[in-house]
Amino acid sequence: MSEFPAKVNTRTSTPAGAPALRPPAPDLAFLRSPFGILMAAEIVLGCLVWALIADTYYQPYPSYGWVMFVAIFFWLVTVILFGMYLFQLQMKLYMIPWPVVLVVFNVAATVLYATAFITSAASVEPYSWPHSPDYNRRASASFFACLVMIGYGVSACLSIRAWRGYGSDAATSQATFSNHA
Repeated sequence: MSEFPAKVNTRTSTPAGAPALRPPAPDLAFLRSPFGILMAAEIVLGCLVWALIADTYYQPYPSYGWVMFVAIFFWLVTVILFGMYLFQLQMKLYMIPWPVVLVVFNVAATVLYATAFITSAASVEPYSWPHSPDYNRRASASFFACLVMIGYGVSACLSIRAWRGYGSDAATSQATFSNHA
């Protein structure tokens, strides 16, 4: 114990040129990209789906509960992802494989929105009087669910292309990565 110094300095300092914290700036190039445009369309159309269903008396019908769950869940996740990509927050979470996450998300959204679209379209007639306000809202929600499903399908194709590195040479990009590591 006699070798241990009596006083230990535990004070730390920050470098003189430390970067100041500033709010993230929006990435306007993302808004103009096909992926950004599709995400914005999915947000708007997905909001229409659940708003139209929520405006009807859907509670006694389990099929519309499923449609509401799918529409609200994927709307919320898409809004979060849109915000993350708009402000480039995914760059700060570099340990997450974002291309794989987007492929899984968009494929799952496409499949589940397909089930929601089919469920909604099949349930319009039995639970509504033709040309009543509920009938028109449910039919419109089915139409918009189809559009959202198509949007997620196109996003899934774009995500798969980005994940696979469409148009790039995998050997060259791997060599470049290993040289910088």
